[in-house]
Amino acid sequence: MPRYFFNVYHDTAKIDQVGEELPDKHAAWKEATQMAGHILQDIDGNFKPGQTWKLEVTDEFRNPLYELQVHAEKR
Repeated sequence: MPRYFFNVYHDTAKIDQVGEELPDKHAAWKEATQMAGHILQDIDGNFKPGQTWKLEVTDEFRNPLYELQVHAEKR
């Protein structure tokens, strides 16, 4: 089964060194969207205007597959 890595960029880069074995890239996308929801909940008010939060999904060869981004702006 292929391994996928989920890297998070916010204040610092948190590069996934372990990854997760999943059946395919569609399962990796599903995992990424669920993971993003949980992580954003945990930010709990510490996300400020002008900041960007990003979750990057790579395959076992570290090739980028998907990217989820949230950017806060003050209007």
